[in-house]
Amino acid sequence: MNQNLPMLDWNDLQSTIISCRNCPRLVEYRENVPKRASFINDEYWRKPIPGFGDKEAKLLIVGLAPAAHGGNRTGRIFTGDESGRFLFNALYQTGFANQPISESIDDGLKLNGCYMTAAVKCAPPKNLPTKDEFNQCSCYYHNEFFLLKKVRCVLALGKLSFDAHRAFVKAQGHSIRNMRFHHGARYEMEGMPTLYASYHPSQQNTFTKVLTQPMMVNLLQQIQSEIGLQFFFKTL
Repeated sequence: MNQNLPMLDWNDLQSTIISCRNCPRLVEYRENVPKRASFINDEYWRKPIPGFGDKEAKLLIVGLAPAAHGGNRTGRIFTGDESGRFLFNALYQTGFANQPISESIDDGLKLNGCYMTAAVKCAPPKNLPTKDEFNQCSCYYHNEFFLLKKVRCVLALGKLSFDAHRAFVKAQGHSIRNMRFHHGARYEMEGMPTLYASYHPSQQNTFTKVLTQPMMVNLLQQIQSEIGLQFFFKTL
């Protein structure tokens, strides 16, 4: 798939993402990253990972890329790692998820009013995709965005995810000159969903309290108020 191909429907997009081998460095890494001892008996997914969630979503959450021993192992973004445990706990507290658990692809997790994806669909070495890898994968993110016709807010997790969405915004003809990343940043654009930014829920940020549960919950509550989500999995 490249930037010139037409938009795909959900089924074709998912199968195209999963079978993608456009970035040799990412293919090499995802398929050969050594297993951790704690997961030695697990069968790793080792393929690109499509987004998941509510296709009628009003909130789109975009992360950077699958973790080598999280999504790359389980087959679902933010699943089976500390970042996911932090993030889904906050989503559960605010009614966007039916449970605070994200350990396996068949653990019963469901999202309400929310869809989650990554700017880059494969686990990258050192959690750092190259510019070319971002560009190669951008067509998949753009396709997901246009299929999610009810999205009113986008939450970018981390600066690199924020920059990936800024590039998309620019491609739609909007100025990004004054869009700067910081936790809690909010940007309105005519004809586009409101963009919010958060620190990434990586262990580097959560273990050092750069990002705390109250910070994430408060930001999600602000978004929740803006999109007018009426149904909650959890009564708070």
